[in-house]
Order: sequence, then C-alpha cells, then structure tokens
Amino acid sequence: MEKYSHLKKINANGKFVYPGFIDSHTHLMSLGISLTQANLFGCTSPSEIILRLLPFHKHGTWLLARGWDQNLFPTKQFPTKEDLDAAFPDTPVWLRRVDGHAAWANSVVIKIAGDALNKDPYGGEIIRDSNGEPTGIFIDNAMDIIDALVPPMTNDEMHESMQLAINECKKYGLTSVHDAGNDDTVVQIMKEAIDKNKFDLRVYVMIMSSTNDSTPPGKTYGYNEEPEPEHVKWCKLGKLMNYRNKLTVRSAKMYIDGALGSSGAALLEPYSDDPNNTGLILMQPDLYFSVAREWVKCGFQVNTHAIGDHGNRIVLDTYQKIINDLNLQNQDLRLRIEHAQVVSPEDIPRFKNMSIIASVQPTHATSDKGYAESRLGPIRIKTAYAWRSFLNESVLLALGSDFPVEEVNPLLGFYAAVTRKDLKGQPQGGWYPEQKMTRFETLQGFTLHAAFAAFQEKELGSIVPKKFADFIILSEDIMTIDEERIPYVTVESTYLNGELVYTF
Repeated sequence: MEKYSHLKKINANGKFVYPGFIDSHTHLMSLGISLTQANLFGCTSPSEIILRLLPFHKHGTWLLARGWDQNLFPTKQFPTKEDLDAAFPDTPVWLRRVDGHAAWANSVVIKIAGDALNKDPYGGEIIRDSNGEPTGIFIDNAMDIIDALVPPMTNDEMHESMQLAINECKKYGLTSVHDAGNDDTVVQIMKEAIDKNKFDLRVYVMIMSSTNDSTPPGKTYGYNEEPEPEHVKWCKLGKLMNYRNKLTVRSAKMYIDGALGSSGAALLEPYSDDPNNTGLILMQPDLYFSVAREWVKCGFQVNTHAIGDHGNRIVLDTYQKIINDLNLQNQDLRLRIEHAQVVSPEDIPRFKNMSIIASVQPTHATSDKGYAESRLGPIRIKTAYAWRSFLNESVLLALGSDFPVEEVNPLLGFYAAVTRKDLKGQPQGGWYPEQKMTRFETLQGFTLHAAFAAFQEKELGSIVPKKFADFIILSEDIMTIDEERIPYVTVESTYLNGELVYTF
C-alpha cells in the first residue's frame, strides 16, 4: 500500500463496496417528467386516479400524468373518457398507461383531435364503442395523434426534469444508464448539463427511430420540408463517443410490437383471454428491415423492443437477414432485443447463434404475473420471462428496470431475478421458480454484462485498475444476506469516477 499513499483514500467503515449499478433499459427524461406530475402508479380505480390528479389541475393547461393500469381495477377493463369528463369538463386530460403503450383521454382531447381520429394508424388502435366513437383509449401508434397536440416542454422544464431523474438514479446506486429512445433535443440538454458540471451520471443513449421512419427514393430534406428521418440524420452526424466521459450516442431504439399489459404485444397465436386479437405490429416488417439495415450500415447498434413471440421472431429474422445481406457474420454488432418477454422455445437458441443480447427487466415478471398467464395461457407462459432458459443457452442477459414503468431501485430488480417473488413474498417459492437467476448472474447483469451491452466493458462494470472508479457502498452484503432483506438494503453512498455524488 505504500506506493499508493499519495492517492485519495475512502473509508467504507465496514460496509460493502460494489461496482456502480448499470441499468440497461431506462427512460431518463420520462422519469424526470413523471416526478413533476401526479403519480398514478398503484391506483385501483378511476376515482382514485381523479383524486390524485386534482391537486395538479390548472385551468387552461393540459393535465398530463402516467402510471395507471387497468389490471388493478376491479373490472380489469380499460377506463373511458366519461370517467374523466365530470371532474375535468374543460381541461384536456392525457394520461399514459404504466407501460407507455396506451393512453387515456377525456372528451376535450378527443374534440381537439377531431377528424384525425377517423382512421386508426398502422400499428395503433383507437378503442371505439358500439357506435364507432372513440372511448378515450389509444394504443401504441394511435397515441402519436394526441402526442402531436400536447404543448412541447420548454428548455428549462427539460433541464429540471433531467436533474430530478439524475438525482433519483444516484440515490439508488446507479452510476450509468442506457436511455432507451431519445432525440437530438434531449441529447443537447444532456450536453448542456454536462458542460455545466451538472450531470452526475453516465448515459448510453439509444436514438429513437420512428415506426414510420422511411426515406423515399431520391428524397432530399431542406427548408420548410418534413424533417429527415433519424437514421438519415444520425448517419450524417455520426456517433457521439464518450462526450466528457459522460455521454455516448451510438445505438438506435426501434419498435416492432406493443406491450402485454395493453394486449398489444404481437403473438403468433391469439391472446388466451382475447381470441380475436394477436396484438400489434408497429412497423411494417419490410420497412423495419430497411431502416435497421441502414442503422447497422453506418455503424450504429440496433436495439429493438419486442415483447410477444411474433414480435421477437420478426426481429430475429430481420437481424439474421441483415447479417447475411451485409456479410457481417464475423462482426461484433452486439444487436439487442429489448424485453424479449415471450419467446418461442425454438427461437431462444437463435439469440446465441447470432450473439444477440437479451436486455430484460426482472421486475416486469413480478409486476405482470397477475395477468400474464391469462393473456398467454399455460403453455406460452413457460417461455415468458424465461431468464434461466436464456442462460442455459449461454445468451448474455443485460438487466434493467424500464423506469419509470417500474421503480428506479435496481435492488428491486436484483430481488425479483433471484426470487421471482413480489415484495409481499408471493408466491411462495417464486413464480415459475425454474427461471430464477443466481445472485452472481444477477450482479453481472446489472454491472459487467450491462457494460458489455453498451461496448463499455473496458471502462465500466467492475472495480479493477484502469476502469472508472464508479462504485457504491451498501449497508448490507446483497450476496450473502437473506434474500428477503435485499429490497431493503440502503445505498450509503455513490461514487462516480472516485468522487462522492450521493450520500444517504
């Protein structure tokens, strides 16, 4: 130790030092925005939602919030515009579902949208009553119609939301996150905060690639024309690598289907609880192939949201086609599938065969277990949230939360991965316990394997010489304590590059 005597020393006071956690799938700006709005998570009825909204209601201003889940209602049915109209007859109300794949509007919003609601867009659905009138529920791409009407945030509002999100991350021991879908506006906000030394986090950004992101042959983009698609723009700009060692932009986020909770995940066979529904394909497969191919050609990693077994198969087929078409069999592409929730047994080995990373979120299993089997039936459920099945095929798992869909705290994901239980300890023995992960596998998923999924394993993910000194001090040892204690372990302090950025 004598030769290191000139270096800074940190006393952990007998507590437990771990690498800083890395969350492989987050929505950083959405988290910050949610912290400025009514919290609808856990509401068990529309009336409870209205009570939570009332303190945030300002006349003349859109009332926005997120977090409702109809699966928690006694009826388990989608709410309607009428549920909101009595409380908010003159204010536009637009409420995102917990997973962000459906939203709920009141009659004011529907009136503002007008004729734009006459037809469902590709990859989206406007739920309608028996008379063909919108009920107030918009699923997947149909939400874009209303989102376009919402007043944009100001620069100051975006900075405020970003700081709120970063503070939450530090509190729970996150030193790096993968931000799953943003644009150059948010990238600029991040750069401005970094330049002002107000960015105590490392962020790996996936640029959001629109589901209608096409480039007609011979099309040029100039003054007073529609903006150029993201893949065209970023292929010109090129990757942004390690901006002040805080920010990297070298990947694209694409979508192929919806979510299980809103019955939009694309399934090969109909939903067990909805025999006329197989979910939604959000992007025409030929267009998805052509855009994903362009991203790969210009050196960007492609990370595709796929939840249903049909969605996952389309992505696997597309990745295989791109690899073959561009002769990339020996290239280190690290293509990812985000969520990979429901995968046919014969498709699981294909991840390893193409070196595809499965970016999964353990708390999705424990949050969804109340309705997942009714959606999928007794056969498909066995290869849903199938982490052990992936590991048995030597597929690399990068773990995350999908916050604000789930809570920020990675220890909740750690607990869910190793126990397959909710915070009430249910079900006893775990939900489909054969799919549990070991503690070591889970730790790798939230550290070194997450770093690998972002091409950052040489800088992040473990405490070794020549890597950044990103580490945390925990109140208890998560590798040895009773598993029921894991969710209640405290992050005593968080260090980024050896500097204290959070203390309990």
